[in-house]
Amino acid sequence: MPDHEPNRLELDPPPNPVAPGPEAPPERPAQRRADDPDIAQRIDQLIFDMGAEPGSFRARLVRELLATGLKLIPDGRDTGELKLITTAVKELRYAYRVFASYAEPHKVTIFGSARTPVDHPDFAAAVTFSKLMADSGWMVITGAGGGIMEAGHKGPGRASSFGVAIRLPFETTANQVIAGDQKLIHFRYFFTRKLMFLSQAEAVALFPGGFGTMDEAYEALTLIQTGKSSMVPVVLVEGEGQTYWEQWDRWVREALLARGFISPEDVNLYFIARDPADAAAHIIRFYRNYHSSRYVADDLVIRIKSPLAQRDVDRLSEEFALLIRPDGPTPRIVQRGPYDAESDHLSLPRLAFTHTRSRFGMVRRLIDAINACEPSAPV
Repeated sequence: MPDHEPNRLELDPPPNPVAPGPEAPPERPAQRRADDPDIAQRIDQLIFDMGAEPGSFRARLVRELLATGLKLIPDGRDTGELKLITTAVKELRYAYRVFASYAEPHKVTIFGSARTPVDHPDFAAAVTFSKLMADSGWMVITGAGGGIMEAGHKGPGRASSFGVAIRLPFETTANQVIAGDQKLIHFRYFFTRKLMFLSQAEAVALFPGGFGTMDEAYEALTLIQTGKSSMVPVVLVEGEGQTYWEQWDRWVREALLARGFISPEDVNLYFIARDPADAAAHIIRFYRNYHSSRYVADDLVIRIKSPLAQRDVDRLSEEFALLIRPDGPTPRIVQRGPYDAESDHLSLPRLAFTHTRSRFGMVRRLIDAINACEPSAPV
């Protein structure tokens, strides 16, 4: 993958397409199967005619996609199910095309209430925060409606904004900042919309809101907590004199942490900012030396912009020993170059170790500790 492609790769992509398990319903024997040799050959020919390299991993993935679509016919799926699957794939394909045109800049997703009035302190805070991020070279992703969404577009302006809109009967138009822009994307389904919100951003900023904001907040935190999403900073921001996040944090600690529903290190996954400037500084600091992460087999590979002194690598290995699987191939944190399996950002140094695949709140603390070290060469 060339270095100009987005940094936020799936943290742990499956090595092969998922095959149905033994519990899957049997195929109807009277129907032709999509993996019949002659049909498979015709699919491969179509893929080749469209310009894919025969036998490449990308070609195999597209082959699985086409074969899965054909299997819907003998499955007897009804019209509503077919519409959902088709619309979801079309929405994702279009959205990925739009974001691919702006792959280089970092992006921050802003969540918050559509009902926040323009004269509310939270609205002013969202305008200030989003402008600070744009001034630092970031682009902003938010919904295209009013309230915090409009504030998130007003700060950076149209050129640095993406609008990820949802079709709702009571929310039919985009705000005036993003309306008509080529970076305005309309979604039918919340799940495809949320996928783009989270998969395309290197940071998440949460402003006060209702059920929708809480849904987005907990989904972001759950994906990071379980390692299903790349580690990104999640900042909680509000206007001057507001206590929304203070109350929320108290509830999390008293209702979730005290009952053992989350682990003590999970509170490291979010940061309550003092003000918009503090929130922006926290995000920028997260990428001081940290670049991105991924797995290679069982090893967690943390790509950094500049190497660390060996004494700091040794200290981190001791301090974060609970993250390291001692029986793995890399039982200490080591500094090294790219693995043979890697194909992107090959010029960056790596910190790698065999991860326990748990305690992601502690992984977040490790990244903070890495950024606190002085690089052995200028960043």
